[in-house]
Amino acid sequence: MIVLQDNFKTKLKYNTFIALGSFDGLHKGHMTLINKVLELSRSSNNAKSMVNTFENHPLTIIDKNKVPKLIMDNNTKAEILEELGIDIVNFSSFNEEMMKMSPEDFIVNMIKCYNPIGLVVGFNYKFGHRNLGDIKLLQKLSEKYNFKLYIINPIEYNETVISSTRIRNTIGNGKIEDANNMLLKPYMLKGKVIYGKQLGRTIGFPTANLEYNKDFAIPKRGVYYTLVKYEGKIYKGITNIGTNPTVGINELTIETYMLDFNADIYNKNIKVYFINRIRDEEKFNSLEELKKQLEKDKKFAKLRNIKIKL
Repeated sequence: MIVLQDNFKTKLKYNTFIALGSFDGLHKGHMTLINKVLELSRSSNNAKSMVNTFENHPLTIIDKNKVPKLIMDNNTKAEILEELGIDIVNFSSFNEEMMKMSPEDFIVNMIKCYNPIGLVVGFNYKFGHRNLGDIKLLQKLSEKYNFKLYIINPIEYNETVISSTRIRNTIGNGKIEDANNMLLKPYMLKGKVIYGKQLGRTIGFPTANLEYNKDFAIPKRGVYYTLVKYEGKIYKGITNIGTNPTVGINELTIETYMLDFNADIYNKNIKVYFINRIRDEEKFNSLEELKKQLEKDKKFAKLRNIKIKL
């Protein structure tokens, strides 16, 4: 797959079918757009499938105080799109120039640089300066500039339209299973393992303390069943998100006990995939009480047998 970071400077030498959108965390609503460009490109003569999105959220330029929390970083998006078979993904930079570009100029530049035979968009797609471009305008532009337009209907989960905003709220409420049912892959936080107070090892439960990106949506405080990816292998995990009230830590931490694992991974990178929420974070009267509860959590995690492609 070709990965571009291009603001209409590159001229492609082949025709394309392009899915347009924010793709702010790849979910099952996005999957319908992706499937459509794959279907169109594979049934055409040598046209490539392409996803065009922004490397940064537009609100980082328009209003920094309203920037939503991230659900997925661009590297993860690119990995998933490549797995799905997309030929090209373009993460263009949303900057002042892009912000001021008229809707028609945006489409004209798209045509000049990326040679689209057809564009695939969601039912509520907006584009151009102040989001003045909408489906009605895009339909007129498709006739004016002779490209095909494919409008994709919304996808629902539990009778409500899937959206990135809904997924963020669902994650924040701790309803990880619902969030995962809308996402293409389980919700994941990644980062380096850093030193904590190392109290877990004193009761037989050493934990990996994650140096996480605070720009990401953080699940509701509590204890989660997780899967941890380290050096290509998957391990079952129990992850606590909270302040560890039993031992009086004030800062929010994300700590994971990895089952059947005893290597030193300080300063190593791991990925923590959240599968479901087990319980609230609790304050125990003693470390011994905490240990007993962790034994129960460990037994629960051991019995889980979830087959998920990560």
